[in-house]
Amino acid sequence: MRRFIFAAMVVVAFLAFSCKGVEPVNRYPHMVANADPVSAGAIDAALDRSFSTRLQKVESEVIFYPRLNSVALEFRYETVRYRQFWDEPARIQFAAALERYKTDYAGRNLLNNHRKTRGVYGKVSGRLEWEVFRLTRTRLSYPIIEMGYRFKENSPFFTTLMRSAKEEAAAMGADTVDSQQITMYFTRAQADELVKLFDQTYLLGLLGETRNPVPGTSVTADEYYEFGDEPIAGDEPIIADEYGKLED
Repeated sequence: MRRFIFAAMVVVAFLAFSCKGVEPVNRYPHMVANADPVSAGAIDAALDRSFSTRLQKVESEVIFYPRLNSVALEFRYETVRYRQFWDEPARIQFAAALERYKTDYAGRNLLNNHRKTRGVYGKVSGRLEWEVFRLTRTRLSYPIIEMGYRFKENSPFFTTLMRSAKEEAAAMGADTVDSQQITMYFTRAQADELVKLFDQTYLLGLLGETRNPVPGTSVTADEYYEFGDEPIAGDEPIIADEYGKLED
């Protein structure tokens, strides 16, 4: 028994020393700085409203995680707190997708057919963390995010559709659940602001890793009534980009 206890103590000590000795660069292969997460700003977007065809405005905090070289959009939707992560290649693809959307918008080439447009500008692999309540465990999944656009009451929005995905296996046999499918809606001004906060030079500048560029003047989304209706008391109006009537 004493030999067993001694051997166990040696194993525990070895594991503790090994974990402590792991260099951050080995733990985080995409790390750009051994630094804690830092706020990059905040953006406005819109989400689907439950049991309604109208949209609801949501403010999303933009947090840069230097050890992951990833940016998380942190927002609350239907009582759940989400962190939707975008790595550097995904952020670059988001910016390219937005430029394609703006070109189609200017050329009036947009189609009012969600099945054909939901992922027309490509897709990326994402990472999602969420908590139902503040003190509950953090859940994790790796959903696909499609970039495209969608019309709401004949007004177009640039969209990211995060598909539902199976939760990664939890410890100690805890029940797993699928993450929710969520579409985020952006006006062109809102998406432009997010591209600024996604920029790698700007993000590194927050850490003092390179010269700190001025990210640009903040873009304020246009004020508007939701799809022609008067705003509900307590709601902030959402202004869609004007595009005119379209046939399905």
